[in-house]
Amino acid sequence: MTSSNRITSPAMTASKTAAVAKPTRAGRKAPAVETAPEASELKMGELSELLGYALKRAQLRVFEDFLHCVAPVQLTPAQFSVLLLLDANPGRNQTEIATTLGILRPNFVAMLDALEGRGLCVRTRSPSDRRSHILMLTDKGRATLARAKKLVATRHEDRLTELLGRDNRDALLSMLATIAREF
Repeated sequence: MTSSNRITSPAMTASKTAAVAKPTRAGRKAPAVETAPEASELKMGELSELLGYALKRAQLRVFEDFLHCVAPVQLTPAQFSVLLLLDANPGRNQTEIATTLGILRPNFVAMLDALEGRGLCVRTRSPSDRRSHILMLTDKGRATLARAKKLVATRHEDRLTELLGRDNRDALLSMLATIAREF
């Protein structure tokens, strides 16, 4: 079995167990004591061939690296995405931003509360539809976004590009866009 079919995480390896033999009576042969094999990597079986599983594992690693890289500005991937869209689309309403990013309304409202609480964006009532809120980055939001973009580009995206190579990175982006758009 190839190493791609195995998980080597300590949290996912088998543990050692020792079987205890029962005491024997006189004249009986002691039963063979079976012990578990040495701890080894778990066999992944069909999981290693499932695209959805591979995507999720990759996403977890990428998000972990992203969070580490942008720790100085304390943004999640979703918050970073919101700030990017607000920067590119000033004055759009919160429903448009949430829908574009695929974020559920209650989750998006909570995220906006956090971003607004940090002074990174503001919500104002839409002059044309009082039920809707217009979103804008603040000066602090633009400064935080600029710093985050630099961290993402120089620490996170550069590392991914180095790992994959420019052509594979571009091909992967294209394939993922196809899945997101058409699946």
